[in-house]
Amino acid sequence: MRFLCLFLTGALLTTSAFAGTPAGYPLPLHIGGRVVVSTDDPATSTYSHQWPGTYFEARFKGAEVHLRLNDSINKFNVYVDGQKVATPNRPGEGDILLGPFAPGEHTIRAEKLTEAAWTSAQFTGFFVSDPANVLPAPEASPREIEFIGDSYTVGYGNTSRTRDCPGEQVWATTNTQLAFGPLTAKHFGADYRINAISGRGMVRNYNGGEGLHLPQAYPYTVAPQIVETADWRPQIIVIGLGTNDFSTPLHGGEVWTTRDELHSDYEQTYVQFVQTLRAKNPGAYFILMATDQANGEIQSEVKKVLAALRAAGENRIDFIPMNNLTFGGCDWHPTTADDAQVAASLIAFIEARPALWQDKTD
Repeated sequence: MRFLCLFLTGALLTTSAFAGTPAGYPLPLHIGGRVVVSTDDPATSTYSHQWPGTYFEARFKGAEVHLRLNDSINKFNVYVDGQKVATPNRPGEGDILLGPFAPGEHTIRAEKLTEAAWTSAQFTGFFVSDPANVLPAPEASPREIEFIGDSYTVGYGNTSRTRDCPGEQVWATTNTQLAFGPLTAKHFGADYRINAISGRGMVRNYNGGEGLHLPQAYPYTVAPQIVETADWRPQIIVIGLGTNDFSTPLHGGEVWTTRDELHSDYEQTYVQFVQTLRAKNPGAYFILMATDQANGEIQSEVKKVLAALRAAGENRIDFIPMNNLTFGGCDWHPTTADDAQVAASLIAFIEARPALWQDKTD
């Protein structure tokens, strides 16, 4: 087992063994995102995850808490009482002991920053050495919002200071928590899910690449497993798909011989995807988004989808453009400043319509 020793501002992360039981006492979790739970016993459970933006929260008493991971893929930020205390970077398998903290009750939150595109990792939990220090999990927010998209939704290379990102620089400069989705959700105190994969499109992946398109990948919690979450009923679903479908020319051997054929396939598939989501989320409000790239082709197509859905009777839906972005991140992707701008447009739209946060039981 690999153990980590890291320094905090004013605190030392140690690797001492647990008191109490060999495994420690698990803290009840509030989980944001989609996970597969290995067992019903929280003392031995692992939480497998692959979608970006996943986060885990718990509460405890006392001066220290253990974070247990089995993850050689991702980077996390860990916060205690809202203050960042650690950034485990591909930590592997083992425990990180966080502390010492002031006496009293505390909240701990671990946020995944990176994209592990179609590769799962395991979060094992937060543990304390004294069962008296176990507190109930933070309550779920009554507000829930879901984001479905591609690399723009992921936050691909958004912290980079250059568009040229060789090697692992894309991975290292991707911070989903600074992308527009989490920024929007946190503004409203909402729980959120990020269902996005870089390079994937509605019907066509970037440059005609192979692999599942996003609607095909969407059902999987951790491929090849599908876990339905009955208590996840987002009031708002934001979809941003089309950049990969239209940002490159068609090539010989693709299933579409003309741009018109691609347009038709995209529009029909998008309409069907929203209608499938609507069947599972009858009270949700849909927000479709698109940039003004590709000479306006992406926005034009999304507006056609919007018109088709409205003509079919869908009335809880709208479109927000993503215009005037700098695309100064890796490989001409949005920067964190661009993300903040997109989040501001979403926040303004939602704040003007407070009824969108209707009770989930309505």
